[in-house]
Amino acid sequence: MALEQELETYKRKLPELKRSEGKFALIHGNELIDTYTSYEDAIKEGYSRFRLEPFLVKQIQAVEHAQFVTRFVVPGCATA
Repeated sequence: MALEQELETYKRKLPELKRSEGKFALIHGNELIDTYTSYEDAIKEGYSRFRLEPFLVKQIQAVEHAQFVTRFVVPGCATA
């Protein structure tokens, strides 16, 4: 899975990252590079340092909010 290592690093570092909740973490492999106040700053730094190597930019949240999307369709029902 893409970015699996980076996601595991985020989970492992979350206890120390909670004090920066709302900021954006830049993670490459097993390393937390830094936190940034904007997504754009974190992305720019990631591309500057790692070019085309995989890296993760994730907003720091103490509680993850699940997104639920369904493709539930009732057979035989047409929508206009």
